[in-house]
Amino acid sequence: MEPIRVEREIAPGKGGARGEFIQGDTPALLPGLIERYAGRVKLVYLDPPFQTGGKFVVRVKAGEEDWRKSRPSLTFPAYDDSMPREEYYAMMRTVLSGCRELLADDGMLFLHIDYRTTARMRLMLDEIFGEERFLNEIIWAYQSGGRSKRYFSRKHDTILFYAKTERYDFDQTDVMTVPDKPRDNHMRRHVDPDGRVYRSIKSGGKVYTYYDDEPVAPSDVWSDLSHIQQKDPQRTGYDTQKPLPLLDRIVKCASRRGELVADLFCGSGTTLEAAQMNGRAFLGVDRSPFTANILRRRLSAGGYALSVGEAAFPLEAEARVHTGVGFYRVTLAEPAFPQGALPEGLTGWDGVDGWSAGYVTDGDYRIMAQAVRTNRQPALPQTLDVPVYMGELCVAIYDVAGNSHYYRVPASSFNLA
Repeated sequence: MEPIRVEREIAPGKGGARGEFIQGDTPALLPGLIERYAGRVKLVYLDPPFQTGGKFVVRVKAGEEDWRKSRPSLTFPAYDDSMPREEYYAMMRTVLSGCRELLADDGMLFLHIDYRTTARMRLMLDEIFGEERFLNEIIWAYQSGGRSKRYFSRKHDTILFYAKTERYDFDQTDVMTVPDKPRDNHMRRHVDPDGRVYRSIKSGGKVYTYYDDEPVAPSDVWSDLSHIQQKDPQRTGYDTQKPLPLLDRIVKCASRRGELVADLFCGSGTTLEAAQMNGRAFLGVDRSPFTANILRRRLSAGGYALSVGEAAFPLEAEARVHTGVGFYRVTLAEPAFPQGALPEGLTGWDGVDGWSAGYVTDGDYRIMAQAVRTNRQPALPQTLDVPVYMGELCVAIYDVAGNSHYYRVPASSFNLA
């Protein structure tokens, strides 16, 4: 097959909100994003590097055996969190200023950081958004391993919550929950005729009543959302992955169905999945080539578009096409990876994370059939059925190193018998 370059990969999806992911460097992409999306984004969530000074990896499952056992056997560099301090803050000022331009007048920003940068980020956001636009310093407290003998264990992150204007649209209705434990305080306990437990207190000549099973909104300390454990099925391979319930809460309270949610350091794609499952449109940006592979799994329930970088190496691939009534049956041969492209001992189908078939029109590759490895379906089919559609028939192969390879299927591959 003939390798080709496509502008976007589009998955129409079976339902849910539509959105877009762009692979690239956020500050470099911001001018173009502002040109397209200025004043249109309802919610921006950012989970930038934390200035840890460390180098992070992504753990990848390769081949049927890894997926069947749900055990990654490969590690690749994910990102280097050792940017010089002042360079880091200059980058963040650029990003945060751009985010303010992206936000609608009723929009909001949530910046997820920790103790290393909280103080300066708070001052920076006060400058960019205005002190009066500060809403909350949310403390996400979690349990995880490790302790210190020289200071108290650091077991929380900080999420700074700002509005663009005084007209921000914040609604806690969908994030209210019934407390796990009844109120343990000085109020008197009662039981009403229906058997419901409630507490009462008299103040200023008035009696206030609170039912134990009455939903309450979260405070600014979130200790009810756990950290993702290493063996959690949610894990996508990123050490810094945030749990879906955390982003679900933020998306629900700071946006409405059909509105646009953006994450410009989207990494493992949790924000985009939370947006999609709540009926929001989404915009994601990340420089990692592995994000696209992760998103093809996490966003499979709905439509999306991916703009990815060029593959780091060429990949030889061939396919055969048999014609049916109203469809093509595409059979992919085992790809031939160049020597040294993959870790030693990994070849052929084990190097393939997924593949798809569809059509290219005007530079866009529209997926009509796709297969990606999952814990439930660790093996990849070698055949996909594609309905007849306009455009040139094409095949895409996604390898475990994060590359996306696109091919035009030549006429010689068709069996017209």
